[in-house]
Amino acid sequence: MAEEILTGIHAVLAVLTQNPSRVRQVYINENRRNNRLEPLLEAVSANKLPLKEVSREKLDSLADNQIHQGIVARCEALPVRAEAELIWDIKALKRPAMLLVLDGVQDPHNLGACIRTLNGAGGDGVVIPKDRSAPVTSVVHKTASGAMEKTPIYTVTNLSRTLQQLQQECGLWIVGTSDKAEKNLYQVDFTVPFALVLGTEGKGIRRLVSEHCDELISIPMQGSVSSLNVSVASGVCCYEALRQRQL
Repeated sequence: MAEEILTGIHAVLAVLTQNPSRVRQVYINENRRNNRLEPLLEAVSANKLPLKEVSREKLDSLADNQIHQGIVARCEALPVRAEAELIWDIKALKRPAMLLVLDGVQDPHNLGACIRTLNGAGGDGVVIPKDRSAPVTSVVHKTASGAMEKTPIYTVTNLSRTLQQLQQECGLWIVGTSDKAEKNLYQVDFTVPFALVLGTEGKGIRRLVSEHCDELISIPMQGSVSSLNVSVASGVCCYEALRQRQL
C-alpha cells in the first residue's frame, strides 16, 4: 500500500492520537530529546508502535530536508477520495455542508493552511482538481498542523462538473470569490449548505468554474492592497460562515 511521510510535532502527534493504525514507523533524533517530544513518545509506547533512533542526517533525508523538529513518521497514505465519495459524504451529512473548493492553488503551504482553516471553522472537506493543484505532501500535512487526519480531501477530475453535481445532487449553493463581484461576503447567507470556491491570488477562479457558481462575492478591501492570500481569504470567509451559524 502507498505510504507517506509526516514531519513535525503537530502532524505526527495528530496521527498518533487520532489515527495510530496508519503509523508504520516513528523515527527520532538519536542525539536529542526534548520535553515537546514526550507526549508523542508516550503515544508511540501506548500504541506499541515501532520507534527507531537515527542520526540528524538520516532524519533530514527522511523528511526530504523539510523542518522536522526531531521526529518523522512513516505512515500508510490516507485514502484517495474522488467525486463519488464526495457526493456520498455530503448526502450523508446531518447538518448544512460547508465545503472549500480550491481552483489552481499550487503552493503546498497555502493548501495546508486552507485545510487547517476549514477544519477550525468546522467545515466538511476540501475539494481540489487532479491537475493544477499542489499534491498532498508532507509539507501540506505539516502546515495543516494535524487537520489532515479529520478533514477529507477530495481530488476530482473536472471541477466544473463536480460543482454541477454538488448543486443538482446535493443541493449546495455554490459561492465563488471575485474582486469584481458587487456583492460582498457579509451579504451572503452562509447558514445554507454551500461550497466556497477560491482561486489563486491575482488570477482568481477560472472562467468555466465561475460560470458554475450560483453567485460571486468579494471581500471588502479598505487599504492599499487589492487582494488577500488565498489562505487568508479562506479564513475570512469560513469564519464569517461560522459566525452566522452560531447566531
